[in-house]
Amino acid sequence: MKENSPGAIELSQLSPAVFPMACLSPSQLKKFQEDGFLLLEGFFTADECVAMQQRIGEIVAEMDVPLHCRTEFSTQEDEQLQTQGKTDYFLSSGDKIRFFFEKGVFDEKGNFLVPPEKSINKIGHALHAHDPVFRSITHSPKQPHFGGEVSPHQDATFLYTEPLGRVLGLWIAMEDAMLENGCLWFIPGSHTRGVSRRMIRAPSDSGPGTSFLGSDPAWASNLFVPLPVRRGGLVLIHGEVVHKSEQNHSDHSRQAYTVHLMEAAGTVWSPGNWLQPTPELPFPPLYS
Repeated sequence: MKENSPGAIELSQLSPAVFPMACLSPSQLKKFQEDGFLLLEGFFTADECVAMQQRIGEIVAEMDVPLHCRTEFSTQEDEQLQTQGKTDYFLSSGDKIRFFFEKGVFDEKGNFLVPPEKSINKIGHALHAHDPVFRSITHSPKQPHFGGEVSPHQDATFLYTEPLGRVLGLWIAMEDAMLENGCLWFIPGSHTRGVSRRMIRAPSDSGPGTSFLGSDPAWASNLFVPLPVRRGGLVLIHGEVVHKSEQNHSDHSRQAYTVHLMEAAGTVWSPGNWLQPTPELPFPPLYS
């Protein structure tokens, strides 16, 4: 799998490819099928992680985002509709490199309250096309103190396919992700219960750019189990497993790269999804 990873693409875009689950041992595959997630330790070397971190530092240092495009990233429904869902900067990001920011890093005029390099939550969604180093990965940093929580959610809420079960997230720890700096938490087995909520793109003449169908239940906190990951570890995430991360209150950043894959054969990428490929940048195959 690692040899083929340069064909993967960046967060919230998907490669129409069959993920090589055959690389897993029978016991690993069984655990993934039961839990909906699986940790593969030491998947990337420390040198590989450092090289990717250095490149993202260069990209952030060169960013130039107009005041009216400084969008805070969130998985909370009301915040999504108020910020991301009504801005073309978010909705047209499928074939562009866009910067999304942590909460509380701007003043009322949109000026930075913290160093810009400490303000980034995510970079999406076309690094795979426009930057040679990031053709295969995306960057989702959690800065020290400014790493906001990611509320409980299912990836299929935003990346919906027919039939379901065709989306796989690859979460790669570029730095240690521990309890104190915002590691992932999962509800084991929750991927077997379907999708409770969907974010959809509204017609262009209907006001807000996105809306939601359905609603998430109030998942009990005691259902979640933490998954600390050391640098270089890879977490496989089923598209319907419920997961979250807590706010980072520590002095240590938690940088991670996330890639989503979609199985090609017999799968329809929903035309209602907020993220859509463009004629200029269709979803490329993982393997040529």
